[in-house]
Amino acid sequence: MEPSGSSAAAASSSNHAQNSTGGGGCPWEVSDKARLCRFLCYGSEDDIYTAREEGRVSTESTGALLSLLQEGRGTEVVEEIKRFAQDARAVRLGPSFFALALCSQHSELKTRQAAFKALKEVCRSPAHLFSFIQYKKELKEDMKCGIWGRALRKAVSDWYNEQDALSLAAAVTKCKQREGWSHQDLLRLSHTKPANEAIALISKYVTKGWKEVQAAYADKENSEEVVKVLSYLEVVEKVKHSCDETEVINLIEEHKLEREQLLTDHLKSKQVWRALLKEMPLQSLLRILGKMTSNKILEPGSAETRAVCDRIQSEAALKKANIHPFSLHLASENYKRCQGYQGKTKWTPDSSILIAMDSAFYKSCMNLEPVGKRFVVAVDVSSSLSSIVPGTSISTAVAAAAITMIFARTEVDTQVLVYSEGALVPCTVTADMTLAEATVELVKIPGGSTDCTLPIKWATENGKAVDVFIILTNNPLWTFTASPVESLRKHREKSGANSKLVMCGLTSIGHAIADTEDRGVLSICGFDLGALSVIRNLAQDLI
Repeated sequence: MEPSGSSAAAASSSNHAQNSTGGGGCPWEVSDKARLCRFLCYGSEDDIYTAREEGRVSTESTGALLSLLQEGRGTEVVEEIKRFAQDARAVRLGPSFFALALCSQHSELKTRQAAFKALKEVCRSPAHLFSFIQYKKELKEDMKCGIWGRALRKAVSDWYNEQDALSLAAAVTKCKQREGWSHQDLLRLSHTKPANEAIALISKYVTKGWKEVQAAYADKENSEEVVKVLSYLEVVEKVKHSCDETEVINLIEEHKLEREQLLTDHLKSKQVWRALLKEMPLQSLLRILGKMTSNKILEPGSAETRAVCDRIQSEAALKKANIHPFSLHLASENYKRCQGYQGKTKWTPDSSILIAMDSAFYKSCMNLEPVGKRFVVAVDVSSSLSSIVPGTSISTAVAAAAITMIFARTEVDTQVLVYSEGALVPCTVTADMTLAEATVELVKIPGGSTDCTLPIKWATENGKAVDVFIILTNNPLWTFTASPVESLRKHREKSGANSKLVMCGLTSIGHAIADTEDRGVLSICGFDLGALSVIRNLAQDLI
């Protein structure tokens, strides 16, 4: 999921006693509402975000959610679920589906009604819907009754009936089944009565097959919408049964078919892949550049390679796909490593593709909506920044440079600091620098022992009011001479700012600062695109 700004989020109150996650009382107390928002953002109610952790959620990790439901605040919970799912606030959508499933079978009628009414807004694709249904099944496993009551049948029926017919035809042919559920299962179990002839056609296609559709609609006088859906499904069926490479390519190009609608044998053809690349979503394209180079589908100087480079660095394409600069940075570093993570696929990186991705990194920074807060990004250089960020192919030095560059280019009031062995100095990382130049600046200071509270003390002593401190360190364990929470409290008191602290352990695999019980303090273990969403949400008082 790409982090993005929203006008609603930007308008969030800076008064911590009144903001959306507050619960009254002490403005920095971690309320049940705050814990719920953390859960919806990254799947844990704790003050620690672990990069790339995608485990299944369960009721064991939803204490605050259950408490809010018991207090009769179920409709409030559903509103938060909708906000996190719709406004690109959530790092992972699984927790939102789980929470909605839990609300949909709560004892309070108005909570259940609100949950089912929100289904289409929260579950915007078939994959989302299948995930929601699976969570409902798992939650009901210890109960004798089944999940397919009248309310769920109506909600699922409405999900299908309220879709645009042509969009639904594309969706059911791209994502046919997930998590043990198929469209055939859902249409059958929900007893869906199609709201119009076009939806009826799609329902018949899913449940009975193409031959039944042909027989039923061949001699009928069909509406314009039905004719469009019929034509689209005919194309999908034709490509499924075609062994003619030229015909498959023509169908892909004419009807913008995607690889999920093709057969495995079709994907053995270089020409078919070249046709797919023309309209492939940019995020998907970035993920397979290594494979395409390895298989000689993208060759140096070829028309296809030039077209891909043009797309990657097109400002309009980057904006439309909402590509985050850190996504491009990760894709570029993965491409540079010359092989896949399994080591089986190997390639020689194409220099023109690397140049295009580098250009796209800087252009995509312009698409980020500023948070409008005062940031300090402090990089700990006490130990070598040559380690690798877990789960990626990038060094901690390059990761730190990319993070500082993103903030320097998107937030006007950003101060970059580097510190080591009791010394802290402002760093000359500026918005007009390249990534390589920023990396050189960060590693100039020699290493030694360190203290992660130095940036907070520096700001306090120099009278600089800071809204968000972001500490980047290579150390697997935090080191400090004073409590970071106490240092932060002193800064709040002296500056009058509602300051927050994010401690990013770039090589950490699960160590938090401490059990702080301060809503303005979070730990991040490792680093990925989701970490930037977490920082953004914290800065905007959303978690």
